[in-house]
Amino acid sequence: MTAPIPASVERVLARFRALSREEKMQALVSYARKLEPLPERYRDVDRAPFTVPECQTRVDIFPERQDDGTLHFYADVNARQSPTIAAVLAITFQAVNDQPPETTLAIPPDFVRTLMQSIGLGAREAGLEAMIARLKRAAADQRARDTGDGTGHT
Repeated sequence: MTAPIPASVERVLARFRALSREEKMQALVSYARKLEPLPERYRDVDRAPFTVPECQTRVDIFPERQDDGTLHFYADVNARQSPTIAAVLAITFQAVNDQPPETTLAIPPDFVRTLMQSIGLGAREAGLEAMIARLKRAAADQRARDTGDGTGHT
């Protein structure tokens, strides 16, 4: 049995399902500008553990556990060169940031396809799916640490 889709994720999916192709393109451009800047504390860290190698574009995703147990994700991507990547990250982060790990883990398998449907960017889908998988791995690792598994894996 799959977990129910969290309200924050469902809102994103419902909005994108209702948009026409042109409206989706406009929304992506708008969201690309909304990606939160990478905090200075991450500028000089070793990027290797945070890079999503499946993406054609260099993308580094930094998960951060908040004091209340929620997760906040940051990303480093050149939004000017890769507005689609920046937009999908901004959209996803809007749904999962400052939420418990379970919210990220409940992102449905068709999330990227729903966002990108009808806009002709199928070549990007594998990399975008890999970004979502990276977020889910970070959430699973955090949940395992929080529940005392100790292995960092579920």
